[in-house]
Amino acid sequence: MPATTAISGAISGATSPAPTVVVWDVGRVLVEWDLGLLYRDLIPDPVERAAFVRDVVSEDWHAQHDAGVTWAEMVATRSAEFPQHAALIARYASHWLDSIPGPVAGTHDLVRQLAGRGVPQYAITNFGEEAWALFRPTFPILDHFADIVVSGVERMVKPDAAIFDHAAARFGQAPQTMLFIDDNAANIATARALGWHAHHFVQGAKALEADLQAHGLL
Repeated sequence: MPATTAISGAISGATSPAPTVVVWDVGRVLVEWDLGLLYRDLIPDPVERAAFVRDVVSEDWHAQHDAGVTWAEMVATRSAEFPQHAALIARYASHWLDSIPGPVAGTHDLVRQLAGRGVPQYAITNFGEEAWALFRPTFPILDHFADIVVSGVERMVKPDAAIFDHAAARFGQAPQTMLFIDDNAANIATARALGWHAHHFVQGAKALEADLQAHGLL
């Protein structure tokens, strides 16, 4: 799951024709994600906990899992680097679902509205294969999606163009017919460069709803 890129604005691409399909990111668009939540009880001091998830069990380190590296390999390698933290590093895999506190406010209602209007919906997510296997059964809103491309399964990650091209082929949709929603600016830039419409999700569900309405999707 990608870290949010803090760049303001949620502006759709100017490609045409108007999109008829919506493609969602998952992390920080449909579901909240915070590695620090894994350690609230074991590292109660917030400053110390923030340092741990910055330097040891970090989002950059976690990105290996999105690309296909297994939890066992990651934990073993990281524990060798930080043997004093081996027990905490092992918790990353054993308690991973604790890093997902719940849905992003407002976006699930938009998924349901789109489904009610018969708008085809898909997803492209940077998500590790093992994490996805745990997470997917807990998140029934994804049942509205016709297909989901998961980076750890495909061994390709956003923002690489390859995963977008793979998704378009698998979805059977032309790029210019799809509106892609993501919180990461690099992913948005790739989508737009490939001819997709795109919404940079940085201003919440209300701004996204307005953009969906502007495109005639809601």
